[in-house]
Amino acid sequence: MTALKLHNALETIWGRPRGWRGVLTNVNHSDLGLRFMIAASVYFAIGGVLAMLIRAQLSTPRAAFVGPEIYNQLFTMHGSLMMFMFAIPFFEGLAMYMLPKLLGSRDLAFPRLSAFGWWCYLFGGFILLGAMALGLAPDGGWFMYTPLASKTYTPGINADVWLLGITFVEISAVCAAIELTVSVLKLRAPGMSLMRMPIFAWYILVTAGMMVVGFPPLILASTLLEIERAFGWPFFDPERGGHPLLWQHLFWLFGHPEVYIIFLPAAGIVSTVLPVMVRHSLIGYGWIVGSILVLGFFSFGLWVHHMFATGIPHLALAFFSAASALVAVPTVVQIFGWLATMWAGRPMLWLPMLYIGGFFFIFLLGGLTGVMLAMVPLNWQVHDTAFVTAHLHYVLIGGFMFPMMAGIYYWLPRLTGRRSHPLLGRLGFWLVFAGFNVTFLVMHLTGLLGMPRRVYTYQPGLGWDWPNLVSSMGSFVMAIGFAVVVIDLGLAVLFGRRSSRNPWRAATLEWALPMPVPSYNLASLPHVETREPLDRGHALARSLAAGEGYLGRDREGLRETTGVEMVSGRLTEVVVLPGNSWLPIATAAATGCFFLALLVGLYWLAPVALVVVAALAWRWAAALGSDTDRGPLDAGRGAVAPPHHEAEEAPGWWGSVFTLTADATFLMSLLFGYAFLATVAPGWPPPEMARPSFAAAGIVLLAVLAAFLAEREGLAASRAAATARARAGYGLAATALGAAVLALLAFGWLGLPAPSGHAYGAVVWVLLGYGVVHGSIAMLMLAFVRHRLAAGYVSPARMLEPRVVRLWLRYTLAAMLLVLAAIGLPGAASWRW
Repeated sequence: MTALKLHNALETIWGRPRGWRGVLTNVNHSDLGLRFMIAASVYFAIGGVLAMLIRAQLSTPRAAFVGPEIYNQLFTMHGSLMMFMFAIPFFEGLAMYMLPKLLGSRDLAFPRLSAFGWWCYLFGGFILLGAMALGLAPDGGWFMYTPLASKTYTPGINADVWLLGITFVEISAVCAAIELTVSVLKLRAPGMSLMRMPIFAWYILVTAGMMVVGFPPLILASTLLEIERAFGWPFFDPERGGHPLLWQHLFWLFGHPEVYIIFLPAAGIVSTVLPVMVRHSLIGYGWIVGSILVLGFFSFGLWVHHMFATGIPHLALAFFSAASALVAVPTVVQIFGWLATMWAGRPMLWLPMLYIGGFFFIFLLGGLTGVMLAMVPLNWQVHDTAFVTAHLHYVLIGGFMFPMMAGIYYWLPRLTGRRSHPLLGRLGFWLVFAGFNVTFLVMHLTGLLGMPRRVYTYQPGLGWDWPNLVSSMGSFVMAIGFAVVVIDLGLAVLFGRRSSRNPWRAATLEWALPMPVPSYNLASLPHVETREPLDRGHALARSLAAGEGYLGRDREGLRETTGVEMVSGRLTEVVVLPGNSWLPIATAAATGCFFLALLVGLYWLAPVALVVVAALAWRWAAALGSDTDRGPLDAGRGAVAPPHHEAEEAPGWWGSVFTLTADATFLMSLLFGYAFLATVAPGWPPPEMARPSFAAAGIVLLAVLAAFLAEREGLAASRAAATARARAGYGLAATALGAAVLALLAFGWLGLPAPSGHAYGAVVWVLLGYGVVHGSIAMLMLAFVRHRLAAGYVSPARMLEPRVVRLWLRYTLAAMLLVLAAIGLPGAASWRW
């Protein structure tokens, strides 16, 4: 097959339909990545306009530009848009676009999941923007602290918009995290071991893993506060056994890792772009990889340093203060690696390198003030002042925006096939750099002079007048700089000079792709033997375009890419990816209806939406897999590998592992809240302790054991091709699980207090609800496998779906037992029949 014929065949398989149908059904990672980046940039622009309004209000004392109500909405929406709608979605989009190209793959592991995440992100953003247009925007701060955000002090739906809209968006973030994690681990070019991966892939892998573990506490906190607001369950009400600090713990369990979730991808860009700009390979690759892993781990042990002023014990103050200072060590390791690379190379002051230089200056200052804030005495003095606002922006804008701009200009030829105007780009950089430092450097002084955060005005004569005026002037200079950058990028896309295939003479695989990038990325996939696989010429690119690598052929119209063993990079399977579909947008719309029903108080409609989501999920899963044993396939280059649904550890299985990891984090966070309230909340436990039922608990235990044994028998029969016996086993497992769910509900109804009277009842009923929901999901999955057995989609060779269901069922059974123990054991003396 000639290169042209191969291109046409693959474009037919991987391309999207024309018109609106193609826009709505497209699952291609390049298109979705661009959508995420463009939408995030729009949200950044909106957040920037809100920032200008905030600075206009604060530029002079007693300003009457906006009143306190509008000001509260402005700074809440500014923070929320920048943190949730811009920073993370932008790096997700960049990672979605670049990762397959860097890894030598044709797409991400779960293209339809990427599309579902995109539509959830878009619809969740519409909820926030629609509320802002109607004057109902959130007004409790982007941190939504209780009791300010409770129904008593925020009676409208403003807080509900934040809680439900942000939770909807966080579903998108978790989907992206699972997608990126599995893609880095499983969908690499053969031969690309973990230590041959591009350094950017390491940063994304650790960041995505942090998101899997870091986002569930926020989703839990938002869920609990929305339940309290909607139904009066008192999780955060101290008069009924709750505690407002529970919100802060759960929020900052997410909020501090969030800082590193934002920083690490930007640092990954620095580690990728800097070596190209200085014409020298990255020095200390292994040390930097180790520092990334340590930083990701440490970031989860620092959340309490946001709460130093809440009266926590001195031992905890000392521990978290020391940990907050020590976290600088892995960051410094990366900085030393970058400096050593610059020292050994020959820096070229192209525009990406200019932004990296700006990053070094600004992030260093932000890091120094971060170490200062880790010291408890200073933290007490400047807590909730403008000093903290300045530090936050130095870390986030300096540590994120400047590297991201370096990455955009570095990959602009890859994204558009064109180059930007060097003078206009430099003008934009200097305006942003100067405006940023004028705005926030002075704000440190404003905070040291005592100006608190989140105030809409101030009195003259306090020494805050001229620092606020200077900061406001600097912010407008910075805004002009960003406008110049936008104009420069727009002109580059429309009229810029056409770029060569590899203008920077880089050595990573994304520069081997043709221009413009085809929908399938590479006509055939490479075998990687070094960390810098791309030669300085075009020999590799030409051989891949001619189909001389892996999968350089059209096989029955299937979307194929390579799957590898996670550590060694050895070829293990041919991954067959699903094509374009309406299912992602339909499922996202049904999920959006669920959140909208809760927002407007139509609670009866929410279960209907969930039923629709379940039906669409069934249809989604039913569209995957194969009803034929295909055996080892010709993968090219003399290699053979089975299709992924006949492999032992397919991407779908690993996707379930990381999904359940996020789920387990949600449960652990809930149990943490239970233990926290039992330790510190007033009036805990209530006088009317629960009186759990032995009978109901016994039925739960017996039903769990029956479900475990029946599913085990069903899986064994499936492996033996005994279809009738397998279907009977799965049917019995579903029945037993249904009995466990009913018994768990009876356990609550017979012995637990009402959830609205005391926080104890509220928390244990949420625990029960967790078990019931997961039991219902597992029942649906068992029924699905039973159906697939009858349809011929399961055989001794094709065991992926039964193995995934076993994983989910065993997690569900363990979770139900853990819930039962958590509720019953503290009150074991009061058990009754």
